[in-house]
Order: sequence, then C-alpha cells, then structure tokens
Amino acid sequence: MTATFITENFLLQNDDAVRLYHEYARDMPIVDYHCHLPPEQIATDHRFQNLAQIWLSGDHYKWRAMRAAGVAERYCTGDASDWEKFEKWAETVPRTLRNPLYHWTHLELNRPFGINDRLLSPETAQGIWDQAGEMLAREDFSCRGIMKQMKVVAVCTTDDPCDSLQHHQAITSDPSFDILVLPTFRPDKGMAVDNLAVFNPWVDRLAEAADIDVKGYASFLEAIRQRHDHFHTVGGRLSDHGVETFYDAYATDAEMEAVFQKARAGKELSSEEIQKFKMTLLYEFALLDHEKGWTQQFHIGAMRNNNTRLFARLGPDTGFDSMGDWSVALPLSRFLDRLDRDDRLAKTILYNLNPGMNDVLATMIGNFQDGVTAGKMQYGSGWWFLDQKDGMERQIEVLSNQGLLSQFVGMLTDSRSFLSYTRHEYFRRILCNLLGTEMEQGLLPADFDLIGPMVQDVSYHNAARYFGFDL
Repeated sequence: MTATFITENFLLQNDDAVRLYHEYARDMPIVDYHCHLPPEQIATDHRFQNLAQIWLSGDHYKWRAMRAAGVAERYCTGDASDWEKFEKWAETVPRTLRNPLYHWTHLELNRPFGINDRLLSPETAQGIWDQAGEMLAREDFSCRGIMKQMKVVAVCTTDDPCDSLQHHQAITSDPSFDILVLPTFRPDKGMAVDNLAVFNPWVDRLAEAADIDVKGYASFLEAIRQRHDHFHTVGGRLSDHGVETFYDAYATDAEMEAVFQKARAGKELSSEEIQKFKMTLLYEFALLDHEKGWTQQFHIGAMRNNNTRLFARLGPDTGFDSMGDWSVALPLSRFLDRLDRDDRLAKTILYNLNPGMNDVLATMIGNFQDGVTAGKMQYGSGWWFLDQKDGMERQIEVLSNQGLLSQFVGMLTDSRSFLSYTRHEYFRRILCNLLGTEMEQGLLPADFDLIGPMVQDVSYHNAARYFGFDL
C-alpha cells in the first residue's frame, strides 16, 4: 500500500501556505469562465457509465502521453473497449512522472471520488475502475452532481455562432438547477478563408441559423451580428478567438467583398488576402463585443494539426498541435490601439501558448488599461501546454512583475471533462504556496488580513465582478 500522495497539504510547503489555502482559498466557489464542456450533457444531466467515458473520451492530453509510451492508437481513439482503454491509461500513468498528467490524474481521483489511498497503476486499475464506477452510478456523480460537489457557480462553454443554443436555454429554464451555464461566441470558422473546405460550409450554416440570404460581405456581417445578438439574449457575455498570430493588415469594404466572393467561388486566396480578411473580421467581432459590454478572449500561438497523416484519419483536436513562434507584439499592439483610439476596446483577456511571449503579453496589457475598469486588460492564466505547475508559477510571476496580480481573474479549466475542476484547486494551491513562501521569507508582510482577501479575490471574487455574472 502506497502512502497517500494527494494529502490535504499537497504542494503547500510551509505553515503560511497551509493557512492561506485552507482558511482562504479552498472553499471558494468556482467561476469556470472558459471551458469546452458539452452543454447537452449538462442539460440532460448525463451520467457516465465508467471512468473511461468521463476521463479518456476526447482527452488529447492523455492520448499524446499514451502514444509517447508506445500505446497503439486503437486504445486512444480507436475501437477498443472502455475497459481496454482505461487499462492502457493505467499502464501509462506510472510513466508520466513529472508530467502534469501525473498530478492531474491523482487530483481527479481524490476529488470527487475520494480515492487517495493508492496510485493508479496496472495493479490498482481494476479496484479503482470498480470503485469509481459504483460512484458514477450515484445521483451526486451525474454531470450536474459533480458540478455541485465542486462548488461551481458559473460555467461558460465554447460555442459556434451557428449553434441554436437550445441546450443553454433548457438549462436556464430549469428551476431545479441554479448553476449559470452561459455560451461563449467562438467564430473561428468564419475567419477560416485559408481553408475553404471549412469556411464555405460554415457560411451556409450561418445563413441558415440567422435566416439571412448571405450573398455578399455585407449580408455575411449582418448574419454574424444576428447570431451575436442571439448569444447575448441567451446570456452570452464573452467571445473567444483562437488565433495563431495577429497581422498588421486590414481591408476596405470593397476588398472584403472581393475576397468573400472569391472564397465563396472556391478560388484560392493569396496570403495578403487571407491576412486582411482575418484581421478585418476580427476587428468587426471586437466592435460587436464592445457594443454589448462583453469580454473578448484571444488564445494566441497554437500551431494546429501538424501531423497530416493522422489529421486526415482522426480530424482536429486529437493531440497533434504544438506551440507556434510567430512574432505578435507589433500587430497585436496596432490591433488593440486601433480599437482604443475610438474608445471601442472591450474588456480583453490575452492568453499565450508559447512561454517566450509571457512578458510580451504581460506588458502589452498595461498599454491599454483605462483607469476606469479595474483589470480591464487581463493577462490570461496558463493555457493548454502551460496550465501546469511550472507554467502557472511563471504566469503568476510575470503578471506580478509587470502588472497587478491582485486584479487577476484567476484560473479556468479549458477542458472537455467534468473532472477537471481540480485545476482550480491546483492553481489555488500553487498561488497560496508562492504567497506563503514569500510571507515566510519576509518578502511579503506576514499579514493574513492583507494577503488572505487577495487570495479570495484571485480565486473567485475578481472573476465574479469582472464578467458581471448574476451570482
């Protein structure tokens, strides 16, 4: 029997850190303002039959580790049974030492399952499978039950503008469920003129969803506005944009019309045309967000679908993406400045995937704080490859050095899994350990009345205020 790994003081390395976490951070509610949970599963209060279904399905983090450990694709995305896939994951976990997945795995077994008396391995796999399976059959382990256990009060899913949002409406109209589940406007496919096989079918779907005959660029914008309005009506207050990089390139309406017609005709566009279309449309999205008082999020720097062979076989979001290294500072500055010049810059969160851009973005936000909205410009939490201990610590350090940690809106899951809420716990433990260590070293005052409320703000209150949710 292995001694308990995830103890109550996991990651907390001194008495001050322990006190900060247990007295101030641990029991704060969760505002998960960016995730990829399927709203249908929340609306229907879906129940998972076993650990493989709730844990492995769609989790490209785990698939990447399994492939690296020599596990065949059949056990990742293929036709192996649920048990066979879980068994292969259990074989992989001992090989993930020092990978964030080792911490995440055991944090998620600890909460909500309470399994902390053994490590996941081939020897313990059957017992953990059976125990978790019995618990998943209980009412408090349905999708909604897990959210309630983890003290979630608000969730923002990530949704295509063409989505009807019927599941969000069903959730909102259900008086038995009081957790906010709001849509986030993610119009990436509307910018994908570099991939006409994606762009043109999406425009057709947009026209149908908006009930507008999209014949040109003007009606295309009209349809986008209609869907943005619909999201607002259903409660949406955030947009999100996955952009490789920014460009200092903008088009006139006439140029946009020409590019739009060329794309709709299936003709290949030049690099200049693609860049101008993307940036001009991104600017239009930003205007809509400002008009409605939304928050815009930019996830910058993912180089996607690098493996042509497996992308053709498995599709996107299956574990073949990595960090990019584009130069973003100048075009991003000019994009934000263009909006700010006309006082039309919405609240903004900038996330980077390449840690080499940490200080670039952390200093960029300071250029456009307005002295009215506290923390209007946010340097976002560690994202994707950076939402682990080292990445979170570096994000906190850079934000503290270049901005105000006290105004930070905190952590998110960015996940498709209902078990990922422990990422908020992970972040809070890391935050309390950093602050507690500096209190012990004399780098911060040993004043819990000063430091404790800031921990609570970063853990919960800042996000609740910033996004203006009715909590």
